[in-house]
Parts: sequence; C-alpha cells; structure tokens
Amino acid sequence: MTGNNPADRLDLIDDHRLRTPVARLAHDRINLYAKLEYSNRSGSTKDRSAYWILRRAVERGELGPHSTVVESSSGNFAISLASYCRALGVPFVPVIDENVNPPTEGFLRRLCAHVEKVGDLDETGGYLATRLARVQHLRAELDDVYWPDQYSNPDAADAHFRFTAEEVRATFGRLDYLFVGVGTGATVAGLSTRLKQVYPHLRVIAVDAEGSAIFGGPPRRRHIPGLGSSLIPPLLTDALIDEVLIVPEVEAVAGCHRLLHRHGLYAGGSTGSVYFAIERYFDDYVGPAPTVLFLCADRGTAYAETVYEPAWIVATFGPDAVPDDSSRPLLRRSA
Repeated sequence: MTGNNPADRLDLIDDHRLRTPVARLAHDRINLYAKLEYSNRSGSTKDRSAYWILRRAVERGELGPHSTVVESSSGNFAISLASYCRALGVPFVPVIDENVNPPTEGFLRRLCAHVEKVGDLDETGGYLATRLARVQHLRAELDDVYWPDQYSNPDAADAHFRFTAEEVRATFGRLDYLFVGVGTGATVAGLSTRLKQVYPHLRVIAVDAEGSAIFGGPPRRRHIPGLGSSLIPPLLTDALIDEVLIVPEVEAVAGCHRLLHRHGLYAGGSTGSVYFAIERYFDDYVGPAPTVLFLCADRGTAYAETVYEPAWIVATFGPDAVPDDSSRPLLRRSA
C-alpha cells in the first residue's frame, strides 16, 4: 500500500527501470551497435537521469509530499519528469519553448496541470536563458519548489555512470569507440568516466549541433530539440572526450532518414546527428573493424511532424534538404 509521500512510492519507479537492448547494425567497415534507449519507461535515455535525480532528492529530503517540481525542458527530460512525478504523486511544472515538438507538448499538457511556455528569444537566438529565467520566477512564486537543474546536477551524470555504463560493460568485452550526443553533458560525463575505466583504449566522440555553444562555437537559433545548448553545461567538466564532431541540423535530418531506411530504426533528431557523424567519421576507414557503439536516445514519434515531415523540412531548411528515401527495398514480384 502506497501513501501520498514520495518516499513511500519510490518502489513504483524502481520497478520500471529495466535494461535497454542493444541492436547490431549492418555496416561494411565497422562493427556497429545501437543501444536502444528509447526502450526506457518514458521512451528516452532521459529516464535515467530523471529517475536518479528524483530518487536522490527524495532520499535527501529535498523533495517531499508538499513539493512542486519545476524544470526547464522542451523535450525528453520534461516527459520523463512528468511520468515519474505522476507516479510519485507530486506536481510538475515544465517550462517549454516554441521549439517543442507538438506531440511532446500535447503529452505534457495532458499529464501536467500547468505548463509554462516561453516565446521570447534570448540574446543567443535560442530560448534556454528565457526558460531558465522563468524557472527562477516560479521558484520565487511557488512554495516548496524542487528544481532538478539538469545542466548542473551531478546526479544526472551519476545515473549514466551507475546504470547505462554498467549495462554497456555487461554487454561488450571490447569497445573501441563510443559516440555520444551532447546537450546537458550528463550522458557523456557519466558514460565516459566509467567506460574509460573498463576499456582503457576507448575513444569517446562527442557530437554537437551546429549553432550550439557547448564546445565554443557561436550560438544561434536551432530548430531540433535534444542536442546542443546555448551555454556550456557545468557537467561537461567531468567528461573524458577525445574528439568533437559538429553536425549541421540538415545532416541530422539526413541521418534520421538513413537510420530509418537502412536499419529500420525510427529515432529522434539527436540520434540522427550521431548516426550521421559515425558515417562521416568512418567514411574512408581502412583496417580491422572496430567495435562502435552509440545510443538511440529516443524514438522518432515526437519528430513525425518535423524531422520526418517533408513540408517542415522544406520550410525550415529548403527543398534540397529533403532526404532521398529511394534506398527502400523494392518488392519482389513473382513472375
């Protein structure tokens, strides 16, 4: 029997933290594997950090029966928090922006009693600073607010150190390359610090979006949520990164379509960026086939009206950006 105290309900979210599968993908030059993080409870790798942040907050007494969780996110972290907060019996107020995918916004408005949506661009041409300012306003306005602070909270990285990395360790005897998309820095920080202990020769390749400021580039407006940031996340300080690849958003779109039509994986925008980066990185590779792993961070469902919609692609990037999906296998008809 569970009560109204989040501490009495932790077992409800523990029961859903299952291992995610790994799929091998056909490739001519490398042994390529995708860890299907979209198999998590809420459909993305953000379940890892949301679960551990909330659990540790409850255990420390920072999140109680009268608390309200408030966080800035226009994507998967908001979905994960909404799901887990509902299970814990605490209200959640997501702060989203104009780049939110329509299915994500619809989900949040169905599950959350109140959703804050900002529309003013900040000085970088994005919305992050505007969202964070609204979070601070809500913290001052509401009583007993818990702010997960996903860009700075070490529990976010610790979740990937403890859980995601341990699943990888249990699956692979050898791992040569790990490609990770970077947003808050939590995933790459947690995975790289643990997996470099396990695989001393592992090379960690960070993938960022063009227009992101994470690795020193000039920030500008981006259209696909899930990758990149207009600030340098503090969690990145602990990451052990060997190389950085910057992927334009139009190539993220191409990566999503290639992953779908070549391998049957319907993945989100950040995963498309990472897959495109892998294809570019190993385009001229010659030698023994290395073992390469990347994460399918979320499904493509939330991107059906954007990344996978030709009309949106044309309106956002121009007609030349629409991928050629002619690689689909043709039907074989009997004579």
